[in-house]
Amino acid sequence: MKKRVVVGLSGGVDSSVAAYLLQQEGYEVIGLFMKNWHDDSVTISNECPWLEDSNDALLVAEKLGIPFQTVDLSEQYQEKIVDYMFSEYEKGRTPNPDVLCNREIKFAVFLEIALSLGADYVATGHYCQKRTTEIDGKPLYHLIAGADTNKDQSYFLCQLSQEQLAKSLFPIGALTKPQVREIAAEMELVTAEKKDSQGLCFIGKVRLPEFLQQKLQPKEGQIIQIDKNHSVYSSSDETETLDSLSHKITYTPEMGKVVGKHQGAHYFTVGQRKGLNVGGTTEPLFVIATDVVTNTIYTGLSSNHPGLFRRGLFIDASETHWIRTDLALSVGESKEVMARIRYRQPLQKATLHQEEKGMYVIFDEPQSAITEGQFVAWYQEDELLGSGVIA
Repeated sequence: MKKRVVVGLSGGVDSSVAAYLLQQEGYEVIGLFMKNWHDDSVTISNECPWLEDSNDALLVAEKLGIPFQTVDLSEQYQEKIVDYMFSEYEKGRTPNPDVLCNREIKFAVFLEIALSLGADYVATGHYCQKRTTEIDGKPLYHLIAGADTNKDQSYFLCQLSQEQLAKSLFPIGALTKPQVREIAAEMELVTAEKKDSQGLCFIGKVRLPEFLQQKLQPKEGQIIQIDKNHSVYSSSDETETLDSLSHKITYTPEMGKVVGKHQGAHYFTVGQRKGLNVGGTTEPLFVIATDVVTNTIYTGLSSNHPGLFRRGLFIDASETHWIRTDLALSVGESKEVMARIRYRQPLQKATLHQEEKGMYVIFDEPQSAITEGQFVAWYQEDELLGSGVIA
């Protein structure tokens, strides 16, 4: 009996080649396109129209001679991703919809649909790899970075579980992007030259303020500039505790000067430079903090402003996730790892410290724009061990 795989055909070149490679390996392949979004008013429409994508996915399925269907998951997407995004932005946090989309949609709802079709696995066009070993006679699944370091997407899968990995295949993980395009061209797939989609998972490029304005009303507030030499940055604390290294500075308007106005603190994120519309500064202004309670944005001059940097972060116990559950730390334990706080950031040396209330991640070097609501992921060599939401 051939093993059956349902491939998430997105209408892009990566998933197209994934389907082809699985077919070559002797799997019975079914293509499934996920429709997750209906509202074109907030998408920059020509950037990722789902109609064109589903049509391309269909053409690829026809070319490969595999069954194809479209599933409408917009209701689940609205509930699990969009509503979550609104609530996070409202709290002044910056969510990562792509990580959530993989955890809640692609490798959950979509996986369930695939299993109901009698599939043994689901497959996606992610640039990452899976290895399997055994511990005490039981399989253990390892999430490994993609061979193409420039395209590695393991970070986006940092919330997957052993159960999800058990049912997942990543056919293009050992290839580079140029190799994938070459295969698509050889097979004369319609997606061979197609540009990579940008923006939100399944929605495409979104005008974020307009997207958020559906739920979060604009309200005017002040933009405050904090001087880089402010006394708040001269640390008098001789003993650097985990708490002090991870501690976020609390700013008040009296600490700086008003340099402009904004339309809502919840539209801004730490490290943001665009959209402030403050002129006349010697260097660009960057957001160093937002306060959604008082509706205030705090900024600093230049990307080297001390308000942007911190050596540590904290993850609440309920938000700490281990893919390698066998390596999870006990209270009081610590572990040296490599970690990143955003996609594409080069891995940084860090130490995990497990406490009762949660985990501290302390970096060897100060990190710029550590952002609440985003995910920190930690690795050992090229294996992703776990992740957590930055508190």
